[in-house]
Parts: sequence; C-alpha cells; structure tokens
Amino acid sequence: MDGLLIACSFIGAYLIRFNQDFRLFISYFSHHGWLLPWAVGSGLLLLAISGWYRSLTRYSGSHSLYALLPRAAILTVGLWLIAWLNRGVMPPNSFWFLYFLLFTIGSIGSRIILRDLLRFQLGRVQPADQFRRTARRIPTLIYGAGRPGASLRQALQNDRRFKLIAFLDDDPRLQGRKLQGLTIHSPEKIRSLVEKHQIKQTLLAISTLSRHRKRELVDRLTECGLSVLTIPSLAQLASAEIVVDELRAVTIEDLLGREASSPDPELLGVGVTGASVLVTGAGGSIGTELCLQIHQLGARTLVMLEQTEFSLYSLEKVVSAQHQPGSELVPVLGDAGNKVHLEALCKRYAVDTIFHAAAYKHVPIVESNLCVGIGNNLRCTASVIDAALHTAVKRVVLISTDKAVRPTSAMGASKRVCELMIQNAAQQVAGSGQGPIFSMVRFGNVLASSGSVIPLFHQQIQAGGPITVTHPAITRYFMTIPEAVQLVLQSTGMAEGGDLFLLDMGEPVRIADLARQMVELSGLRVRDQQHPGGDIEIQFTGLRPGEKLFEELLINPMDQETRHPLIRRAREPQHASRDLAIKLDHLNRELNDWNDQGVISSLQQLVPEYLAEGKEAESQSANLGQGSEQMIDNKYTKTKN
Repeated sequence: MDGLLIACSFIGAYLIRFNQDFRLFISYFSHHGWLLPWAVGSGLLLLAISGWYRSLTRYSGSHSLYALLPRAAILTVGLWLIAWLNRGVMPPNSFWFLYFLLFTIGSIGSRIILRDLLRFQLGRVQPADQFRRTARRIPTLIYGAGRPGASLRQALQNDRRFKLIAFLDDDPRLQGRKLQGLTIHSPEKIRSLVEKHQIKQTLLAISTLSRHRKRELVDRLTECGLSVLTIPSLAQLASAEIVVDELRAVTIEDLLGREASSPDPELLGVGVTGASVLVTGAGGSIGTELCLQIHQLGARTLVMLEQTEFSLYSLEKVVSAQHQPGSELVPVLGDAGNKVHLEALCKRYAVDTIFHAAAYKHVPIVESNLCVGIGNNLRCTASVIDAALHTAVKRVVLISTDKAVRPTSAMGASKRVCELMIQNAAQQVAGSGQGPIFSMVRFGNVLASSGSVIPLFHQQIQAGGPITVTHPAITRYFMTIPEAVQLVLQSTGMAEGGDLFLLDMGEPVRIADLARQMVELSGLRVRDQQHPGGDIEIQFTGLRPGEKLFEELLINPMDQETRHPLIRRAREPQHASRDLAIKLDHLNRELNDWNDQGVISSLQQLVPEYLAEGKEAESQSANLGQGSEQMIDNKYTKTKN
C-alpha cells in the first residue's frame, strides 16, 4: 500500500504542478520518470528500517501518526539528493513540496481509515463464548468530560461490554457540546437519560474527586438505580493511562474514611528508622500494617511476634516482598504473654521499640469467655511492661481502643486496665529517672479489619440477605488501617512518658445507612415500607451484650492539641501505684479461680465507669430513642452538637 501511495504522490505532484496539463506532464515525466522506482524503493526501505511497520495499525493514535512526518521529510530530501547527484534536469522546486504534502496526507488518511475498519471488524468478530457474554451491551454513561473521560471513552471503543450513551459533566461550558461523538449533558438530566436509554451503569472518570464529592455523586447515581464503576488508581485517570480490565465497582471503602493527610517527616521515623522494633500481635490487621510501614521506614531489625502459625506465614510473605536493603526480618512464633520468651527476644535482638498490638478484641467473644479474654489482654500487657523494664527497650506503645472509654464490655474494660498499667509503668520510670518512654494510642474502628462489620455485610448481601444490624441508631467511626498506623507511628515521636494519644477518627457513620449504601452499591434495593418489592431486607436484632450505641474517645473531656492536627493528647485519671497493684492482684485471683462474676466486680473496682452486661448501652438506647434518628444528617455526615 505504501509503494502505491508513493507512486501516486509522485505522479500527483506533477499533475498538480502543471495544472493537469498532460503535455507538460509527459514532457517532464519523460526526463524524471526514472526517479519513480527510486522513490518507491527508497521509501519502502526507509519505512521498514525506521520501524514503521512494527506498530499495530488498529491501536495507532495521534502519536504514531505524527511520527510519519519526519519519515516523509527524510524520504523527500533523500529523493531530492538522488536527483541532484544525477546532475540532470531537476524537477521544479514546488514539486518537492507537493510530493511531501501528498505522501503525508495520503499515508495518514489511509491509516486512519484502515485503523477504523480494523476496529470495526474487531468489534464484530469475537469468539463464540465472548460473543455470548457481550451480546447485550450495557447502556453506560461516563461521568466526567475532561481528559480522563476522553481517554476512557477511547479505551472503550472496542469493548463490546459497554454501549456508551453520553457524558455527564458539572461544567456548564461543556454541556451541550460533543466529545468523541457523544453529547455532554448536565447531571440534572440523569433521570431522563436513564428512562430514555435504559441506562444501567455509570463510569466515574474524574481525577480530582474528593471522598465527600464522590459520596455525593454515588448517592445521586445509585438513587437512579445505576451501578457505579471506577478506576482503582486516580493517578491512572490523571495521566490518562486507562486500563479497561481494571474498571471495578465503587466499594463502600471508597466512600468511607477521608482524604489522606501528609505525614510529619520529623515524627514518622522516631523510634523506628535504624532501630530494632518488636511488634506483638503482628499477624493481625493493625499488626500487619505496623510491620509493613515500619519495614518501609527502614528499621534495622523487625521482630514480628505472632501466636498463630498461618498468620505469621502470611505476614512474612507480605512484608518480605517489600525488599529493604539492610533490614532484618525476624518472624517469631510465640505468645506475647510469655514473659521469659519476650524478655529473651528483647535481649537477643537489642529491641529499641515495642508496639504492643496483641489482644483479644472481639466484644461478643470476650464477653462469653471472660476469664480467657481478660486474662490474655492483661497478661500480655504485663509481659511487655516487664520485658521493657528489664532490658534496654527505649519506647513502648500500647495500641488501645475507643471501647476503653466508659466501657460496657469486658473487652473494653480490659483495655482500660491495660492503659492504667501502662500509665503506672510510666510513673515508675519517671520516679526512677531512667527507663523506656511508655505511651498509648486510642482509636476506633478501622476498615477491613478482621472484626469489621463491612466483610459481614458483604457476605450477607451475596447470600441474598437479610443484613443484620443491632440498632437503627447505632453509629461507629471508621478509619483506614494505613492512616491509623501512620498516625500511631507519628504519635511515637511526640511521646514524653505516660501519654495517651487520641486519633481524630473523622465523622461517625450510622451503621444502618452503611448497610443500605452497600446494598445500593451492589445494584440492589433495600426491601422496606417504601420499596416492598426490594431485594434485601435490613433486620434489627438488638444490641449485643457489652455493645455501645455510639463510641467515645475521651473519659475526661479535657484534652490537648499536639503538633499534629489529627492527634490529641488526653489527660485522664489514673490509680496510685499501690492501689493499682492491690486491685490487679485481686483481679488475678478471680481470673485464676475462673470466677466470672468476681472478675466483673474486680474490673468495676479498677474501672468504676464500667457497667457490665450492656447496661450503659441500654440506657443510651432508652435516652436517645427516636431522637437519635434526628441526630444524623445523612449517611455519612457528622452528628450535630
């Protein structure tokens, strides 16, 4: 084809130059016709050597077409040199310009036509199984008519799964115009477009989209019965590197949480970079992320202590995949409550910092296994304190929970006692003037943890329901695990001894609304009074023993700001050392006697605000009643003061 184009361009340039005067054309061509085979031969050779034929025509874009320009210029100059070296009668100067122009236009135009024909044919000819899967193309909108939207539209040209109907964009300057053949509409026209074209889904293609704005958009789209797909990486959208196979449904995790905050580099590596670090409970959700981030920060040695064999095996695979030169990984199978073993580890690996994340955290499980659950949490904390005091450990950080505040569960009460033990250890160190810096970090629920309600809701939706929620007004805070751990690591750099840090958890989320949103994101409807023909019902089962209606982070409302905007320092009451020792000794005797009621009584002596068996939660429920419905603005906004 290129040989024919070169020949036609050569002859066409003469015809145009002599205004289609065939007598002049024949006269000149008789002198210069010998150049035609040179033009064809040298042109094909140049295109082959320069790699022009290695590109796939059906995927060629503007970049590959523009690449033809220098080749056409070289071909024209080369042909001129051949004519000049022959020292015969030279073609007119205008011939060379016309030849270059005709060859360039002909080559680019022919390739565009061929590319589109190939794409059309590719769209029609598919394997039988693929054709069956894509016989019904899904009517689809693209939300966002900027560069990412245009790139997504181009990437989907050959994809037979999507029948692209139109663009949506908030910019009034774009509305009514066309982009790659599709009209750009205002979002106000969503419902009319859905009804007219039976649209089923929307593709989000906006690179600068905050979580708050994404929540608003998803709410609006799901209310119209549309499923919503997005690209995993906003960086891909921003750079227009769209991979069609990476389109996925928007998940509830995309909508919860908040925008990532920039870490304080002066705080982030304190006690970690270049240090020997031990993490207890390393195989858990928080423990795993601690190990990952500590390893990334360049710890000299990372001792990962985990009592579950498979969790330790999985953890080692994940962390070792992030190769860090000069960093030693030490996976250790063991119980954080074994004082002898823990102290030996601290000495053997010269541990500088301990992050104590090992604990039983599932409220209902601990509630029904009081002695084992509480005993484990207290024993592990005591073991960490003893190991730190008897070795050269410089820092100890306890991972606590918002359930320790005015606890209604045995698990929450046990974590509050662990906080008191850490505070007491810090007092002892302050009195002696030497020893590790003890601190605690308290925060609420994290997304995708082993105890999170979100995986449970996913399972219930996949099973066809019902979704079980304990109370219509129950709320929880949610934070991503990486953000929580990053803040924990930064709090370490601000610890002075006995500090109790609180993480800003963002806004509380009503669990019933969370469940409803997850159903809608699955392309289904909640079955309720407004939609009796819906797909999945939400059932309210009542608060479980020890469960609170809403979580708190402070016992004493007096807290202080720190240098980090998302970390605050609490000032809360603590026991005198002797008083704490006596009460802990009494609790240990009850634990050894397996006396559940005695354990509860001892916990209430240590934590006076602890009310067992969920009485606090029941009183909250009775006080709030229907009024709690009015405390929540909508699915994701904060409770009003």
